[in-house]
Amino acid sequence: MTKQKIKAVGYCRVSTDEQAQDGLSLDYQQSRIKAYAESQDWSLIGFYVDAGYSGKNTNRPEFQRMISDLQSGKADILIVLKLDRITRKQRDLLNLLEGLLEPSGIGFKSVQESFDTSTGMGKAFIGMVSVFAQLEGDMISERTISILRNKRENGKWVGRIPYGFQINNGKLIEDLKQMEVIKRIKRLKNRGKTVRQISNLFPLSIATISRLTSIHLSKYKSKYLKGNGQFPVS
Repeated sequence: MTKQKIKAVGYCRVSTDEQAQDGLSLDYQQSRIKAYAESQDWSLIGFYVDAGYSGKNTNRPEFQRMISDLQSGKADILIVLKLDRITRKQRDLLNLLEGLLEPSGIGFKSVQESFDTSTGMGKAFIGMVSVFAQLEGDMISERTISILRNKRENGKWVGRIPYGFQINNGKLIEDLKQMEVIKRIKRLKNRGKTVRQISNLFPLSIATISRLTSIHLSKYKSKYLKGNGQFPVS
C-alpha cells in the first residue's frame, strides 16, 4: 500500500514597500517554499498569498481563508519563508500556534528559521524571533511616521496621487493630459453615455470613471492644489 504524502500549504505576504525587494517578492517566497516542500517529499497543494498587506495584524483575506481551510483539515503542514510573513506581532503568532496549529496537529515550518515547536526550546526560539520581528516593525512604523510628518511640514505631497495630478519636486501639480481625459469623460457623460460605455474608451476602472464624472473640475483642482485635501500642499 502506497504511503500517503504529507499535505502542505504555503503562505506568502508582502507589504506595498516590500514588493520590489527580490528577497521578499512573492515569486521568491513561493519558489523557496516549493523547493523546501520538495526536499521534504511533501505534497504542496497550494498557496495563500496576501499582496500589499502589512504584518501588523492578521486581518488579511488570504490569511483568514487559510485559517478556515486549516481548521477544516485541508493540510498537515503550514510553510512560510520567514516567521514575519505570518505576522510581526508576537501575540498573533503565538495565538496561531497554540490556538490552532498545535491543537489540530498541524505542523509549522519556516524555510529560513529552524525550530521545533514540540519542544520548550523551540517555542522559546519562536518567541524570541517574533519579539525582534515586532520590534523591527515598530521601528519601521516610527521612521515612516517621522518621514511623512517631515514631508507635510515642508509642503510636500504625501499619499496616493489623485487622477489628474502628478508630483514635481515633491509638490502636487496638474497633469495636463490626465486633466484633458477628465474633461472628455465628463463630456461623454453629459452626452448620455453610461459609465460602462465610457470605461471601454479609457484604461481606467469603472469606479474611477464613475467618480470623475461626478466631480466639479474647478473644485477638484482647488481641493488638491490649495491645501484643502487630506494631505495639504503649500
